[in-house]
Amino acid sequence: MKQLYKTKTYSALLVSVMTVIGVQSAQATPIDLAKSTVTATGKQMGVPVTGKFKKMSGDVVFSPSQLATAKAKIDIDVGSYDMGMADYNQNVIGAEWFNAAKFPKASFVSTGIKAAAANNYVVSGQFSLKGKTQNVSFPVTVKTEGADQVFDGALTVKRNAFGVGSGDWTDTSVVADDVMIKFHIVAPIKK
Repeated sequence: MKQLYKTKTYSALLVSVMTVIGVQSAQATPIDLAKSTVTATGKQMGVPVTGKFKKMSGDVVFSPSQLATAKAKIDIDVGSYDMGMADYNQNVIGAEWFNAAKFPKASFVSTGIKAAAANNYVVSGQFSLKGKTQNVSFPVTVKTEGADQVFDGALTVKRNAFGVGSGDWTDTSVVADDVMIKFHIVAPIKK
């Protein structure tokens, strides 16, 4: 009986240690904000117009051999959107567009990742903007650069589905409904 108790105790201890090791190896790595970029490009009267989000935060967990535990969460400060002109910036963060005062963040939270080809994956998740959330999937290329993992990809969303451009701006003949969000996310490789 004493031997059975010791065996169960050692087994429980081993499971606890393995769980802690597993959790530590799956811990999220904060993204490198200085190297990461997120842009949004829409078309106004058929001409592409791009702005860059200057503030974001997030973290990733990624290993090509452990896709089941891969995850990402990115929060974007929509009030930091910069189109290169102060008056445009003020308009786009206003109530008719991003309404940054009421909805300061857009976010993406992954729900799964699947291998597609060498260094290419399809990421699924939930994209939230202006109080609305949609399920999205998009291709991502992953590469290693020195001590960093680099994630490049793009997804297209419909701005009207998120209420971006309300009132007269819901008309897509001047500002197109499709907006391409491109990202270049850099995170140190977890050691």
